[in-house]
Amino acid sequence: MHWSLADQMPELLKFRENAVFRICLAGGEPAVLRLHRPGYHDMRALASELEWMAAVRAGGLRVPAPIPAADGRNVVALPATAFFAGQHADVVTWMNGKELGRSGVPLGHAPDRLERIFGRLGEAMAELHNISDRWVAPCDFNRPTWDLGGLLGEQPVWGRFWDCPGLTRDQTTRLSALRHRLAERLAAVAHSGLDYGLIHADLVRENVLVGPDHVELIDFDDAGYGWRMFDIATALLRNRGEANFALIQSALLAGYRRKRPLADKDVEMLPLFLLIRSLTYIGWIGARPGTPDSHERLTRYVAEALELAGMLESPAVS
Repeated sequence: MHWSLADQMPELLKFRENAVFRICLAGGEPAVLRLHRPGYHDMRALASELEWMAAVRAGGLRVPAPIPAADGRNVVALPATAFFAGQHADVVTWMNGKELGRSGVPLGHAPDRLERIFGRLGEAMAELHNISDRWVAPCDFNRPTWDLGGLLGEQPVWGRFWDCPGLTRDQTTRLSALRHRLAERLAAVAHSGLDYGLIHADLVRENVLVGPDHVELIDFDDAGYGWRMFDIATALLRNRGEANFALIQSALLAGYRRKRPLADKDVEMLPLFLLIRSLTYIGWIGARPGTPDSHERLTRYVAEALELAGMLESPAVS
């Protein structure tokens, strides 16, 4: 066995991109075993993710740390069997916080609690970016790039949202035209000096764990290089339907600014990145037609993206 584990039946926690299990190490302490989806990331990309997580943890943030196998490797390749394709596995430390929430389920926190949580999340995101800017990545570091090509190019990181299965002809036409308009705007942003570097890229509610006086960040599976406003937009997008969304957004931005500069001109880019982030979910679900309720989710994601596009291109007159 690659890791020293107690005799046990692993507990399945999540099965999406990866199969994620709660396990016990030989000493009895809990840990997380991840069996990675075949073909999603190669060995070097997975090792790079864990190297960055270790650097972030060493910088003082509450994130999982890799637990090396007996031979010192953070990731091991498991051979194919008669029942399973070959895949990669790793083990990381257990985090003790409670999930902030679930997408589509209203948050149950009082306004003052929401303000504290999202303020701390903003601080943690800023520190994540600070630590990343100080860290010198290995020369063979390999992670996705959420840049112009990765978001709106011919082969985006999460799929071709404008021509994925399940779209109507009208939706395909509208999303294709929208993609070209947004590419022009994002190309201008790329040359504007907007803050860019390593980002988590998936700080949705499920990936933020809340403790008594802190937050913990988990699931770095999509982490890579991108605009920091894209990271902020990702944390905010699924909260737009909350009655206290204005409070959530202001608390997140205020928390971020307590730890890292964030200019007003950069915040003005938030509607653009909210829209672009919403488009990525169309590509994601379009590439996974076997996902439960995929048609309903595709319909919802398209409606949200077109709503945000209308708001961006025809802003309300005050």
